[in-house]
Amino acid sequence: MSEQDIRRSMVNCSRGEAASMTLPRELAAVDWGTLDFLGWRDPKAPLRGYLVVWRDGKAVGVQLRAAESKMSGRVAAMCSLCRTGQPASNVSLFVARRTGQAGRNGNTVGTYICADLVCCRNVRLDKPSATLHPDPGLTIDERVERLRTRTDSFIDEVLSTVG
Repeated sequence: MSEQDIRRSMVNCSRGEAASMTLPRELAAVDWGTLDFLGWRDPKAPLRGYLVVWRDGKAVGVQLRAAESKMSGRVAAMCSLCRTGQPASNVSLFVARRTGQAGRNGNTVGTYICADLVCCRNVRLDKPSATLHPDPGLTIDERVERLRTRTDSFIDEVLSTVG
């Protein structure tokens, strides 16, 4: 996927916002076979993040905004997409503007996501680490499939003009 493909995929921001977003540096080296979505934070705008998924043979991207405050690392939290338990400081509330008139009216969709947007890596962990605990009792394939389903549901909410 090229830089231009990613910029064109953005469904909930203006062309100007898409043109000014900072893309991941390692884009040419991305292993698309191990990604259920491409997620990254904008280093020039730390509260901004992006998710790009493949749907029906085309890229669909959404711009996200992270909450300004962080949760305490002394308590646990769970990402709503990958269902990985981890220190709450590694999870952030992200909101995405809905598409169409609903988004222009200020309607948003929010959910808790891994702050570094690397859910694809987390569901593929073979064993829990000291800080990351993927959905227990599920195989990696089951975790991957559920991540895809939850990500699609989130994208569906962003695309929904009802709000």
